[in-house]
Amino acid sequence: MTIPFSETRKRLLSNPKVKAEYDKLGPQFELADELIHARTRAKLSQEEVAKRMGTTQSVVAKIESGRAKPSVRSLERYAAAIGARIVYQLLPA
Repeated sequence: MTIPFSETRKRLLSNPKVKAEYDKLGPQFELADELIHARTRAKLSQEEVAKRMGTTQSVVAKIESGRAKPSVRSLERYAAAIGARIVYQLLPA
């Protein structure tokens, strides 16, 4: 029997300590989601972005995973590779 991910996620996030750690990662995953959407809008593969950045597909995958913390320079190179620009903005918490 397979347990749906949504049920597992709900169970795990009911633990306050797990939820607090999960919430800390929110901005990283938001950035990852934005990068993936921007790349797909540009109709480019990770391999194509990597070539334009002068790096490897695995580096692009790490940047898009939400697990890595890319440098501002890496994000600028990524944006240039997909024909986009980065807009920096600070919002109230």
